[in-house]
Amino acid sequence: MMKQQTARALSIFKTFLKFGCFTFGGGWSIVAQMQKEYVEKEHWITDEELLDFTSVGRSTPGLMIGNVSILFGYHAAGIPGALAALAGITIPPVIIMLGVVVLYDMVKDNLYVSRAMIGVRAAVAPIILSALLKLLKSGLKDVFCYLVAICAFCLCQFTTLNNVLIVLLGAAAGLIYQEVRSRRDLA
Repeated sequence: MMKQQTARALSIFKTFLKFGCFTFGGGWSIVAQMQKEYVEKEHWITDEELLDFTSVGRSTPGLMIGNVSILFGYHAAGIPGALAALAGITIPPVIIMLGVVVLYDMVKDNLYVSRAMIGVRAAVAPIILSALLKLLKSGLKDVFCYLVAICAFCLCQFTTLNNVLIVLLGAAAGLIYQEVRSRRDLA
């Protein structure tokens, strides 16, 4: 069992190292890559599990993608998997950012760098949208889910409520809804 866990943790490290090197656009684009790799290709998790990891990772302190990586890694290979995922996703950006810090002043006004970044941003948006649409399909299963999502969106956009409170309100609504359904089914 330990040998299998170590092998899986090493595999996770390599894949998350690749994500960290080549996935631009922040946490959501990495979630899109995780969806392709671990839901569609490897079948290690389901869309629902990835959505759960993302929901918890987004609503806890720290960087969302670091939290999601830890949750996924732990689910897939225990503590070695959590550490492997976090190290894999963290090492490349740290190295790249050190390089950017050193070179930034030299290239910040370069026309070619500016144009390249416009292209990168334009290419990343549809990748993130694609992941969002796939996650919406697995996360919004019935009318109740749509109502909670609409309420959460409105609270997020039109109030100053903290996102953690909005998530907790969604969880409370889900618990109440399930309790009402259970009592109705028993009657």
